[in-house]
Amino acid sequence: MQPDANEPLTAEPASEEIIAPLPRITLQAFCETPTVAATMQTAVADRRMDKAHARVQMGGPAAAVEAFRAAPTPNIIVLETVSDPATLISHLEALSESCDAGTKVVVIGHVNDVQLYRDLIRRGVSEYLIAPLDTLDVLRTLSELYVAPEARNLGRVIAVMGAKGGVGASTIAHNISWAIARNLDASTVIVDLDIAYGTAGLNFNQDPPQGIAEAVFAPERLDSALLDRLLSRCSDNLALLAAPAVLDRTIDLGEDALEQLLDLLRASVPCIVLDVPHQWSHWVKRTLLGADEIVIVAEPELASLRNAKNLVDLSRSARPNDSVARLVLNKVGMPKRPEINANEFAKALGVEVLCSIPFDAQLFGTAANNGQMIAEVQAAGKAAEAFTQIASALTGRGEAKRSRRSLLEPIVAKLKRRKAS
Repeated sequence: MQPDANEPLTAEPASEEIIAPLPRITLQAFCETPTVAATMQTAVADRRMDKAHARVQMGGPAAAVEAFRAAPTPNIIVLETVSDPATLISHLEALSESCDAGTKVVVIGHVNDVQLYRDLIRRGVSEYLIAPLDTLDVLRTLSELYVAPEARNLGRVIAVMGAKGGVGASTIAHNISWAIARNLDASTVIVDLDIAYGTAGLNFNQDPPQGIAEAVFAPERLDSALLDRLLSRCSDNLALLAAPAVLDRTIDLGEDALEQLLDLLRASVPCIVLDVPHQWSHWVKRTLLGADEIVIVAEPELASLRNAKNLVDLSRSARPNDSVARLVLNKVGMPKRPEINANEFAKALGVEVLCSIPFDAQLFGTAANNGQMIAEVQAAGKAAEAFTQIASALTGRGEAKRSRRSLLEPIVAKLKRRKAS
């Protein structure tokens, strides 16, 4: 059953596990069974492998030995074996004669043999997996080959986008960020990606001299130190990467324009909320589909329904190993406006409504004009409660009591400390 306009839904929490995207590497897999080959094909098509150049073929270790007799080896070789341990070791010894320095080898076997595992590790094999295995097993193993143990607690990226202009997606994104930082006590960065018209600076009553433009228009200069300077502190646990909101240049970004920025943020802060503009370009599509969680904000009317369905269908097809996009209905119960019932809206999209937020022009208008969050204007209201529930569902965190310490270290200081460590 779907909630009515005044009853936000307590949704399924997000998974705690975040698998890091792989860097720009080359990978070749040599399989011996159709099942493992299919799993590898699914893994290399995953969003986390976007930067990797991968190829899956049959033939197992014997085919790998032949393939690399006179050819350079890739960064990762994945070998499936159904042979006995002695034959596998023989193939690995032959392969080692042509392996380039730095090549990592992952073996997928069908025998749970501790002694074999130890022999393989001693011979330099990076990991031994036991079939059957699923796509996330493969992605997790490949990712961990390139992520240092101390850096595996990666930040969660949440992308918030409106199904159409004017549905309040930016307001939702900003208030979710506030709830995560204040109510769940998690260091958070809100990134305003609407470079020409972004409102995050206004909504947080900030006017920083620098922001997102310096990060995306000169990526060759971007590093942790520059990122620290670009962040504007909104509260103890919340920082803003603001949009300049000026029209001095057009916003013609490359498809991978945000990659370096997001990599730095992932490694430095537990939660990143992206305020994604309502437009469609290569960089918007890549950023949206590359997030750990997607939130689609819609109004209960026909245009929002059509556009939200397109976005949900895209997320399903492009992200088969991730949770489907979340749906937030905003401005529910607007006087004199015919609306699509939340149950019908959700049924058409095939997803649950994460939360329905009632229309309240006085509350939201006051917050916007004062540069405040909803919880600052009406802390005990249903809208503030809804944002906390959304934040909990997206982060997998329960609501935490706020510490009574007079000051917490600001987000910029946390970024600097993590960089130094």
